[in-house]
Amino acid sequence: MTLLVAIGLLVLWYGSLPLRWQNSYLAGPDARLQRACRAAARGRWEPAARLFEEAGQDWERRSLYAQRLGYLAARRNDRWLKAWEEARPGDPDAALVVARASVLYAWKLRGKAGAHRTSRKQFERFHRQLLIAHDDIRHASALRPDDPTPLVAEIWRALGLGCSGREMHALWSEITARAPLHFEAHISALQYWTGKWRGSKRLAREFAERSAAGAPPGSLLAVLPVIAWYENHADELGDAGFRSPKVRGLVDAALADAALADPDHPRLPEVRHLLAYFLYRQGRYRAAREQFRQVDGFTEALPWRYSYVKPLYYRAIRTKTARKALLERRSR
Repeated sequence: MTLLVAIGLLVLWYGSLPLRWQNSYLAGPDARLQRACRAAARGRWEPAARLFEEAGQDWERRSLYAQRLGYLAARRNDRWLKAWEEARPGDPDAALVVARASVLYAWKLRGKAGAHRTSRKQFERFHRQLLIAHDDIRHASALRPDDPTPLVAEIWRALGLGCSGREMHALWSEITARAPLHFEAHISALQYWTGKWRGSKRLAREFAERSAAGAPPGSLLAVLPVIAWYENHADELGDAGFRSPKVRGLVDAALADAALADPDHPRLPEVRHLLAYFLYRQGRYRAAREQFRQVDGFTEALPWRYSYVKPLYYRAIRTKTARKALLERRSR
């Protein structure tokens, strides 16, 4: 069966809505970041530099920009990034993107497959690149010591190299001293503490619960227990698990937190994607549809990013949600 035939059958199976292009690099609309990414793809670094200048000390926004532009450099080409470094030697913003790209390139070398399907050669290249990335992270941190963003990249380096829990605690203390509520840092640290990486179900759950409990309303950190549950149990319990009173309560808490968040929070779209999925699995279709409406056209978020056919998976759930929400409304 050819790839085109397989995709065609998937489209028919899922009953998709009319074809619509999906942005697989962002979680939600951000016109300035999209323009900067397009310009970088064409070899122009200046729009990316302006993004960081405008972000100033907005660490959440700097983190998102560094992550997405670093991904572009690691996955496509980095000629624009090298030109930026040459034009502005010692620029902390360019150094930050280099650090993120260096770590992301290591994960590209490893591949998305599980450890049992990853070759020894892939692991060797992965670990070698993570060691190289250490110097890039240190350089970015030295140029702007108050910025926690390079240390977020260090979490992924520590995760890949299997650094100890003691080392992770020390790193976490450095990050939270700079930005105690940093969203991407919490999401990344949670991954470290999951059972599939360097922790366990218990450690992931405890980290998520502790972080959410200590966060003010609107911080978006109330979604951490939802993510921890998804990482720990989504493949084990099926719909019954998603619809349990406990998980419903976790989702309600995250919904309330998202409603109080700054509408311009750069990570709010990622939370909406996950909430839309959980609401769908819980049979709360109209509520799920409202979340989908605010992020439609974008797929770089959980749970879609775990799929090899990310846009199709997203469109399948979104389409089913829209149809079931309509039926739900008509039945009332």
